Amino acid sequence: MKKFLIIQTAFIGDVVLTTGLIEKLHQHFPGAAIDFLVRKGNEGLLTGHPLLREVLVWNKNRNKYSNLWKLLRQIRKRKYNKVINAQRFAATGFLTVFSGAESTVGFDKNPFSFLFSEKVKHQLKMKGINKHEIIRNHELIQDFTDTVPAKPVLYPSAEDEKFIQKFKGSPYITVCPASVWFTKRYPKEKWIDFLNRIPAHYSVYILGAPGDKELAEEIKNTTTHKLVTDLCGQLSFLQSAALMKDAAMNYANDSAPLHFASAMNAPVTAIYCSTVPSFGFTPLSDKSFIVETDQKLTCRPCGLHGRKACPLGHFNCAHTIRTEQLLNTLP
Repeated sequence: MKKFLIIQTAFIGDVVLTTGLIEKLHQHFPGAAIDFLVRKGNEGLLTGHPLLREVLVWNKNRNKYSNLWKLLRQIRKRKYNKVINAQRFAATGFLTVFSGAESTVGFDKNPFSFLFSEKVKHQLKMKGINKHEIIRNHELIQDFTDTVPAKPVLYPSAEDEKFIQKFKGSPYITVCPASVWFTKRYPKEKWIDFLNRIPAHYSVYILGAPGDKELAEEIKNTTTHKLVTDLCGQLSFLQSAALMKDAAMNYANDSAPLHFASAMNAPVTAIYCSTVPSFGFTPLSDKSFIVETDQKLTCRPCGLHGRKACPLGHFNCAHTIRTEQLLNTLP
């Protein structure tokens, strides 16, 4: 039996987009044991995943390096045939190199890549064509699978589906207003204006983490729309994904909930403020829309991952997006 380990210890959205590797490995090696390593806090994305044998967790928040050594010992005991590292930082490179696996593969930007069995060039573009992140990830395994990347998939359980049934009594949309980065967030006042103008028969569910609750409550308490419910911190990752699946539309920034929608093939409108679709993190759902400013701003994009504040102070990449652009994607 072949044994694979996939490593992705970055943010939530990065983990979701890497799940396509699980799908492709299972297609080509249906009897293989596939394990997945994530940072603590992200393991809920993979709870009950039917194609995974085990989810390994690295606690980076406390005793980071002693936990790294413990994790290495766990990995070495499992005697993997191949370790596939989708992360580009040194700690995971260290785990990869000293994993004891028969072979290892990762991106050339990892500081330990010179010791990998194989390294893959990490490129935003190839021959002038923008690459989606799932294509970049797939290049790690295409030599021993095929050349067609698999889409990401999440697997909410039957219990998850049952839990969110109470929210599905009438047509609804979801709104995911937060992001780790300020310049990726569609502004609060613009979310309010959008909700003020949607048809009254739509219920609105605001999704996010517990730390997003203050923002969600401000939006809920300010909008004139009567059917707004703040669910921040009340749903697990997989429950949120299950709720998004049957929404009339899901509205999200360039952040993790956008990729939840992709992994559920849920309808989604992706809003890009300081970042741009050409970075390769666009929606993959059959029904998807991209919303961004129609003005030519020389300052956009101002960074790959967003920033804590607009460098020029005006945040025009967000403020020049019109509410009508969001309304036009509503069924």
